[in-house]
Amino acid sequence: MAPLDAPPPDPSPPPPAVVETVTVRAARLPPALGDQAFSIIRLDRQDLKDAPRLDDALEQVPGVSLFRRSSSLSSNPTTQGISLRGIAPSGSSRALVTLDGVPQNDPFGGWVIWSALPSEDIEAANIVRGAGAGPYGAGALTGVVALEERTPAAGDWAGDIAGGSLGYARGAGIIDVAAGPGDLYAEASGESSDGWIPVHAGRGFADTPVSLHDRQGALRWTDDLDGGVFAARAGAYDEDRGTGTRGGTAHANGTDESLSWAKAPGADAYGYRLQVWARQSGFSQLSLSDSLGHTAATPADQQYATPAQGFGLNAAIRRATDAWSWEVGADARAAEGETEEHFKFVSGAFTENRIAGGKNAVAGVYAEGARTDGPWLLTAGVRLDGWRSWDGKRLETLLSTGAATLDDRPADRSGVVPTARLGLRRDLGDGFYARAAAYAGFRPPSLNELHRPFRVGNTVTEANPALQPERLYGVEAGVGRATAATKVDATVFVNRLEDAVTNVTLGVGPGTFPKAGFIPAGGVFQMRENAGAVQATGLEFDARHTLFGDRLVLRAAMSGTDARVDGGDQAPQLTGKRPAEAPIWTATAGASWRASERLSFDLDARYESKRFEDDLNTRIIRASVVSDARVTWAVTRNADLFVAAENLFDANEPTQVGTDGVVSYGAPRILSVGVSIRR
Repeated sequence: MAPLDAPPPDPSPPPPAVVETVTVRAARLPPALGDQAFSIIRLDRQDLKDAPRLDDALEQVPGVSLFRRSSSLSSNPTTQGISLRGIAPSGSSRALVTLDGVPQNDPFGGWVIWSALPSEDIEAANIVRGAGAGPYGAGALTGVVALEERTPAAGDWAGDIAGGSLGYARGAGIIDVAAGPGDLYAEASGESSDGWIPVHAGRGFADTPVSLHDRQGALRWTDDLDGGVFAARAGAYDEDRGTGTRGGTAHANGTDESLSWAKAPGADAYGYRLQVWARQSGFSQLSLSDSLGHTAATPADQQYATPAQGFGLNAAIRRATDAWSWEVGADARAAEGETEEHFKFVSGAFTENRIAGGKNAVAGVYAEGARTDGPWLLTAGVRLDGWRSWDGKRLETLLSTGAATLDDRPADRSGVVPTARLGLRRDLGDGFYARAAAYAGFRPPSLNELHRPFRVGNTVTEANPALQPERLYGVEAGVGRATAATKVDATVFVNRLEDAVTNVTLGVGPGTFPKAGFIPAGGVFQMRENAGAVQATGLEFDARHTLFGDRLVLRAAMSGTDARVDGGDQAPQLTGKRPAEAPIWTATAGASWRASERLSFDLDARYESKRFEDDLNTRIIRASVVSDARVTWAVTRNADLFVAAENLFDANEPTQVGTDGVVSYGAPRILSVGVSIRR
């Protein structure tokens, strides 16, 4: 889809030109001077516009992935956590996702609802690889995905609609209108797919399609205020999914609100940012376990409500010139939530109820500065964060009598974590540069990890309210070149993730385990643990080259990460193993060709090496290659027709291997046609 993107010129004689000055207003500070010393990949509108789902677009950057290989078209929301560099993917996200500075990670689980972030609404995505520190703080463990919302001019609008195979349909629209002294921007989207059955060999009566029906929208009012820009934004989302098992469903919904004000620093003036935000989310699902041969599915857990809310604020002061800059700031985030669910399905009915959850918060202060001296750039920043987890509970009762079978009230816990980052860059002339960086970051465990046990099929994972925050330390060095036609960047890095939150296998069925109860043959009992450390050494390469003006753009990128677990005394069985769901190699390649003034072609491919389903590395998810293509015909200056193919060659992309060895697969080829219109 391509709303508001510059179309090819119409071959008919143009009307007389009208010169108009358009000022783009956004309530965010400009990029900091010191950013040039770190590994930051920017995806602009041209990179994002053709992907119907933002998580698919982000995977142009190797090492960026959801917890599982499948995209948000079919992934359960609880597995939509995003991670960078393939160090140790997690459903709770080891990367922080922000939209104009507002965190988008769920306040209960840390995952990201990608259907609430349509690509049409995003102007650019800045992928900061490496631990956060500086202005990013808690959660930016392996990096940050900093999204920028679109800022069209008043009077601009766009609409897109597409439909295709597997009952696929999608529509999206944006509009910006003058509203009093400011602008009112509105966006909305909806997507529907009847889905596909992910199981091929070993399919049984219990297997049904993974389906999706989602809708979302947001309003933002923007105005000038005291030399800066003020924005008030509110959004909402709602999605329903079929989970691929007969009777299995998942539903997610939420709202968010934010107030932001930012003023860019001037030659003799300070810059400022002030922001407050709130998020409310809900989640429910019916989980089932398959019988041998997938002939039937038995309810395992009915998570009928997961009310959660988060809120926060951040503020910063910046002073900047062409030669130096500094910024000081503070931020705070808090969340509370609980899971409400029925479990222990016996003789055709659930027999117990569980309420589990709590509260957590983190607050920090930071200072960061940068200075240039000829070809040199030096930047350094420090942070100090305090975290707290309190009011935890896990109450399990019999549905028949209300009598308590378990009443855990874990102790309140807190701590202080210092982090920092340091970067150095030297321009070598003719567009060449070299850079190096060192950094530290941390992530407190989510409320979901602390308090909620869960079951997927016959695998039961127990919560752990004693989890400590994860910490990451890393160094990296890179070289590259940036010219008008060519951008090349290569990076090597060494990262160490300490106190990694890992699902540690403690036993296999048949057997009865504490709290989990009876697990049948082939089942697995796990517990979340701070299982030692993950040592990761890797390299990254990104290249882009433009030929024949802007008519042909070639892209290539790769990432290789050798991550190994040191389980220590807590999980010695994991020592030397690779983290679950972490491939060593990912690579992408693509081309965009404007064959004529009206006709253009886009082709992208992504390769991923094998990964392991489990922490013991016994279930292998084999390597895969998937390609996407799109052909666009510019009907007029304001309208395009397009034909798109996801998984162009109908490759079987394995996404999951069950405890019974049955393999699940991603989407088959999806063909769609659509139209984009704009003003």
